[in-house]
Amino acid sequence: MKIYPAGHTPSRPGSPDWFTGRVRLDPLFNPEAPDRVQGALVTFDPGARTAWHTHPLGQTLIVTAGLGRCQSDGGPIRTIRPGDVITFAPGERHWHGAAPDRGMSHIVIHEVKDGRSVDWMEPVPDADYGVDPDVESG
Repeated sequence: MKIYPAGHTPSRPGSPDWFTGRVRLDPLFNPEAPDRVQGALVTFDPGARTAWHTHPLGQTLIVTAGLGRCQSDGGPIRTIRPGDVITFAPGERHWHGAAPDRGMSHIVIHEVKDGRSVDWMEPVPDADYGVDPDVESG
């Protein structure tokens, strides 16, 4: 058994290469061989979001606070709320972040394959992010 005390790893800002707006990353756990599961708490200021990206083994988000948005390539922008669980399949191109006027936090869980857990792509343009989202949550 391992217990990781709260705050055992320092917070760090999200890289402007991967995020638009102010984002804070708080690592929760990282894999040690043979484990490969990784988790973090990610906090987005209003309007902040990831760039388009994929994960070689998929990703799960658990929204913990605020109001957010997410989108898979070719699909509608979706609104996400505390308690929502969002899964992305391996290789599914997507983005996620806060609503324009409210911040959002989520726990992110994904696996590391061959030393990587994410493949980053281009930023989500303001014009695309600003589209009114589908208000369904399911």
